[in-house]
Amino acid sequence: MLIGIVFVIIFLSILVLIHELGHFLVAKKFGLLVEEFGFGLPPQIWKKKIGETIYSINALPFGGFVKIYGEDREEKAEKDRSFASLPIKKRSLIIFAGVLMNFLLGWLLISVIFSIGVPQAILITKVELNSPAAEIGLQAGDKILSAGADNFIKFIDEHRGQEIVIKIERNGEIKEFKTIPRINPPAGEGALGIALMESGLAKKNLLASVWEGLKTSVEIIRAVFAAIFNLITKALVGKATLEQIAGPIGIVKITAQAGSLGFVYLLQLLALISLNLVVINIFPFPALDGGRLLFLLIEKIKGSPLPIKFEKYANAVGMAFLLFLMIVITIKDIIRF
Repeated sequence: MLIGIVFVIIFLSILVLIHELGHFLVAKKFGLLVEEFGFGLPPQIWKKKIGETIYSINALPFGGFVKIYGEDREEKAEKDRSFASLPIKKRSLIIFAGVLMNFLLGWLLISVIFSIGVPQAILITKVELNSPAAEIGLQAGDKILSAGADNFIKFIDEHRGQEIVIKIERNGEIKEFKTIPRINPPAGEGALGIALMESGLAKKNLLASVWEGLKTSVEIIRAVFAAIFNLITKALVGKATLEQIAGPIGIVKITAQAGSLGFVYLLQLLALISLNLVVINIFPFPALDGGRLLFLLIEKIKGSPLPIKFEKYANAVGMAFLLFLMIVITIKDIIRF
């Protein structure tokens, strides 16, 4: 679990810093006064001013932040250096740049995975309670040493009711387990009571890796959008469930499992989280970048910005809702794990 916590902190720091770097670079490109670019969250423990920007290191190692002059519209900033004074198009580009950076990071990581390849493996993704697999101590994340998932399933089916030996790899160590596959298992569980996933990618050349990485990244984003739309649709009719959504504890467990499988699986997980953040952040909800873009769209339509107090209250309510949702998901994670 400790390795999961460490990697989650590293992942969050990378993802948030990359996101904020997008805002920072485009704001600089447009000549705005960027007051501070911080690593981590306050309280501040070190800072250095380079040019007109303060670069700081903060005590809480969770990502970072960028402070652009005039962003909250309450400061009487120099007109040509203030975020609020920019045309809507340029402000939109600054906001969208964070999402774009998360997409580029996900695309880059998936392209790297295609270029180095992933060893073929059969992974256990779920172990049913009171099943033969649970009784002998098989775990989600174990790698089954067999020549293909189909061959393994066929072997199990041919030896129902007979003692067999299963070889797995866990944390780099080879283990053997003896068990007897069930003849008549409960519906949907299988003879051993495990769910399997066959993984692995053949190594590709650079151009093919970049192209496959792009296609895969777009497909992941499409799938996440579809999942969110499905969740919202079910919520409207009172049938929504959070069972498939992981909170902090769930992410720690998943990260620990990925770390035990190898570095390439950690890269894959980081890419998936980054691309998920693309969808979540672009969603038109207050407190997210998509919400800020929605406010700019309304400003474009009505010809004037929304009242500052309205934006602040909307963002505060949006943030409160997101925190409440995170608490609910975390409680479910604790019950589940």
